[in-house]
Amino acid sequence: MNRKEIEVHSFELPDCEDPEIYAAQPLWEWQQTDHGQWVLDNALEQPVFYIRPGQWEYRVVVTAKLSEENELFYKLKYAK
Repeated sequence: MNRKEIEVHSFELPDCEDPEIYAAQPLWEWQQTDHGQWVLDNALEQPVFYIRPGQWEYRVVVTAKLSEENELFYKLKYAK
């Protein structure tokens, strides 16, 4: 079955010259949390991050594909 990607983490960065470099540390810190470790351990594929420009900031969004069972668990435990 084809699973859609769901948003598992996001944060904002101030306007900067190289958002990929500035996103690296917050992404790494999230990966060290219980939430990040669970996503990395249970994703069907490697999670992907996108950097979306805003008017005065960047929004960094991490998405992952999860099994139906894990998606339900994720939504119950981690979704805001």
